[in-house]
Amino acid sequence: MAVAARRIIPAALSWRLVRQASGRLTWGVADQGMSTLTNFLLSIFVARTLGATQFGAFSLAYLTFGFALNASRGLSIEPLLIRFSGTDLRTWRRATAGSTGTALLVGLASGVCAFAAGSLVGGTTGMAFIALGLTLPGLLLQDSWRYSFFALGRGQHAFINDTIWAAVQIPCLLLLKTSGHASVFWFVLAWGGAAGVGAVIGALQARVMPSLRDATQWLVRHRDLGPRYLAENTGGNAADTLRGYGVSYILGLAAVGYIQAANVLMGPFKIIFFGIGLITIPEAARLLRRSPRHLPHFGVVVSAGLTVLALAWGVVLLVALPRGLGHLMLGSLWRPTYPLVLPATLGIMAICATTGAGVGLHALGAARRSLRAVTITSVLVVACSLAGAVTGGTLGTMRYYAAASWLGTLVVWWQFGQALHESGTVRVPGWMLWPRSAGQRHGRPDLDPDPDLDPDPGLDLRHYYRTRTGAARRL
Repeated sequence: MAVAARRIIPAALSWRLVRQASGRLTWGVADQGMSTLTNFLLSIFVARTLGATQFGAFSLAYLTFGFALNASRGLSIEPLLIRFSGTDLRTWRRATAGSTGTALLVGLASGVCAFAAGSLVGGTTGMAFIALGLTLPGLLLQDSWRYSFFALGRGQHAFINDTIWAAVQIPCLLLLKTSGHASVFWFVLAWGGAAGVGAVIGALQARVMPSLRDATQWLVRHRDLGPRYLAENTGGNAADTLRGYGVSYILGLAAVGYIQAANVLMGPFKIIFFGIGLITIPEAARLLRRSPRHLPHFGVVVSAGLTVLALAWGVVLLVALPRGLGHLMLGSLWRPTYPLVLPATLGIMAICATTGAGVGLHALGAARRSLRAVTITSVLVVACSLAGAVTGGTLGTMRYYAAASWLGTLVVWWQFGQALHESGTVRVPGWMLWPRSAGQRHGRPDLDPDPDLDPDPGLDLRHYYRTRTGAARRL
C-alpha cells in the first residue's frame, strides 16, 4: 500500500505541474497572438496606406523602438524573470515596482533621444522619430507589465492588457485615415499613445505603481545581470538597427520597406514564436530548480519545434502569395517583396534554432557567455548583410543575412554547452561538447566556474542572490 502511494503521489504531482505549464503556455501564445497580430495589422495598414517611402520611415522608427525595448528588457525584465518567477505576491510586488520603474526610466531617456534625433533629421523620417519619442515611455512601460504578469504566472492579465491596447489603437488608426490625417507621424502617435493607455491599466491590474526611486535601487541590486543583458539585448537589436540604417544608406528607404514587408509576412508565425518566448525563460528557471539534467533537452525541444513551424509557415507563404495572398496583405508591395520570402524564412529558422540555447543560457544566469554569443552573431549579421547589399542589392542582403544567422546558431549552442560544463551542476550531453577535453569526457569540470552561474540549481535563485549581494538587507 505504501509503495503504491509513493508511486501515485509523484505521478499526480508531475501531472499537476504539466497542467500548470500548459496553462501558462496557452496564455503566453494567446497574449503574444494579440500583440503580434496587432503589430502585424499595423504594419500592413501602414504599408498599404502610405506606400514604400513612408513605410520605410516607419520601419526605421520601429527598429529604433525595438532597440529601446530590448534595452529596457535587459535592465528590468531579465532580472525579474530569472530571480522572481514564481515568488509570493508580496515579493513580486516589491520587485515589480522597481522593474517597471526601470522600464519607465529607460523609456523617458530613450524618448528624449528619439525626439532630439527626429528634430535634427527632419523630413518624413524625422516626423516618425518625433512621434516615437513622445510615446516611448508608455510603450516600454506597457511591455514591462506583460512580462511582470508572466513572471507571477498570471498570463491572463497580460492578455487583457494587450487586448485593451488593440481596442484603443485600431479605432484611432481608422479615424486618422478617414479624417485625412494619414501620415507616418499620426500613425506612430496613435500606436504609441494606445500603448500608454495599456500602461496605465497595467498599474491598476497589478495594484503596483512604477517607482523611479526604486529603479535606481533595482539597477544597483541587479548590477551583475542588468548591464550584461542590456549589452546582449541591445547588441542583438543593434545588428538589426545598423543593418536597417546601412541598407537605407546603400539602397534607399524603399529597400528597407521591402525588407520590412518580408518580415511582416512572418507575423502570423511570430505569434507562436514570441508566445512561447514569453514563458520559456520562467519555465527553464523552474526546471533548473526541479530537474537540472533536463535543461539541455528542454532547449533542444524548444528549438526543434520552433524551427519546424517556421519552415512550414515559409512554405505556406511561397505557395499562397502568388495566388492572391500577397496582394491581399501588401498590395503593390508584394511583387518586389516575394523574392525575399525564401531567405527571410531561412533567417527566422536560424533564429528559432538558436532559441533553445539562448533560453538555457538565461536560465543558468550565464550572462557572460550569452553576451559573447550575441556579440559574435551580431557582428556576423551586420557585416554579411551590408556586404550582401553592396554585391547583390536587396536580395543579396537577405541571403547573406540568412547565412550569417545560421553561423550564429552554431556559436550560441557552443556557448550553451560550455556554460553547462562550467556550472558543474548539469550533466552535459556528449553531442554538446565541441571539442571534448579530457576533463569533459569524464564529466569533470576542467574550467573555473563562471561566477555568474548559480552554483546550485536546486537552490532558490532569489535566496542565493540575496546571499551573494546582501540584497536581503535592502528588500
